[in-house]
Amino acid sequence: MNNILTNLFFRTWYWYISKVDKESEITFMNYGYSKDNHEIALDEKDKINKYSAQLYHFIANSIDLKEKNLLEVGCGRGGGLSYISRYLNPKNSIGVDLNQKAINFCRRNYADQNITFLQGNAQQLKFEDNTFDVVINVESSHRYPQMNKFLNEVFRVLKPGGYFLFADFRLKKELEKLNEQFKESNLKVIKQEVITVNVLEALKLSSVETENLILKIAPKLLHGVGRKFAATEGTPTFKKFATNEFEYLFYILTK
Repeated sequence: MNNILTNLFFRTWYWYISKVDKESEITFMNYGYSKDNHEIALDEKDKINKYSAQLYHFIANSIDLKEKNLLEVGCGRGGGLSYISRYLNPKNSIGVDLNQKAINFCRRNYADQNITFLQGNAQQLKFEDNTFDVVINVESSHRYPQMNKFLNEVFRVLKPGGYFLFADFRLKKELEKLNEQFKESNLKVIKQEVITVNVLEALKLSSVETENLILKIAPKLLHGVGRKFAATEGTPTFKKFATNEFEYLFYILTK
């Protein structure tokens, strides 16, 4: 599937989710994280999204977020930023996403939380220089047409000494290019970890629940599309993780 068809596929599914998720059941849209089936402590209401929450916990808990000004670029339906805000106690949080429907959803569902949600483009962030202590970007950048522009924007809006927490997947053959893009951005890599095995474990453990949700919200015609989007066990994306054609990466960078 080429990039144009892939982007159309994801936009269509995203639009569909915004139409049919009447009970706000889908608040995360990442593949999740699990290590030896260990579960982090969660409130009962959050356990339905435990693997997705564990990915955000793994990423965001890598530094102390208390009293930090935090920006998430590509916040989606807001589940990750809500988790961070409620469990890890940043000073304030802003979420930006290109999709206006996603931002509308976030504003409705997290109105009681100390989070601001804004529609915006990752490659043209509408913030002053040196604004944020931390920028986070989870499973979003693989769809950006100009990754260098995004990284330049991250560098610009981060305060000196600020952190960029990045997690996403790439084809193995694209890893060298990604590292070169980080280098060109002037961001300094202080930690790099391949977490493909942990993402794959989460996909395996969550496949049954994910498929049940797809069956619940989607007509039979779209069941296959939903499975591909969610990378349930046996789908092409799942197989690419299983064979390491896709690698899932976590970086901590600093300005």
